[in-house]
Amino acid sequence: MRKLLLYRHAKSDWDDPYLDDHKRPLALRGLRDAPYMAQRLKKKSIFPDAIISSDAERAKATALITAENLHFPKEQIDWKSALYHASAGAILREIRQTDDRSNLLFVFGHNPGLTDLVNLLGEDLDNLPTCGQFGFIFKTNNWNGITAQNAALWFYDFPKNKATT
Repeated sequence: MRKLLLYRHAKSDWDDPYLDDHKRPLALRGLRDAPYMAQRLKKKSIFPDAIISSDAERAKATALITAENLHFPKEQIDWKSALYHASAGAILREIRQTDDRSNLLFVFGHNPGLTDLVNLLGEDLDNLPTCGQFGFIFKTNNWNGITAQNAALWFYDFPKNKATT
């Protein structure tokens, strides 16, 4: 069995409209939401075996805050430029390259790719909000074998979700 957590970066700062999008940092709300959501994972005893993340600043910051809160070594985060504004198919290709010794993978990235991947894997979602987490469980023993046919919803959470607080 494999578990996957798709994690959209926290809210980004748009104060400088001329800033290169790849360098856009987290907004104050993002800096508040990222540790809050990491602590919600910690309360559910959800800890990653591996983390891959877009190398865009806002995704990196969200991944680093999460790693710190979950005591995951930041030097083990795999920064992937291919995840920056990647399509669902491109994200899935990166996931399928994960070492099979890892049972629980966190993927930090962007919309629309993450929302599209949730839908591709068989769940109906209009929009994964900033700092939103969407978890899947796959009935397979290898990452290369994950498909919509062996996927099941594990959980879905986001900062404004009061049902899990």
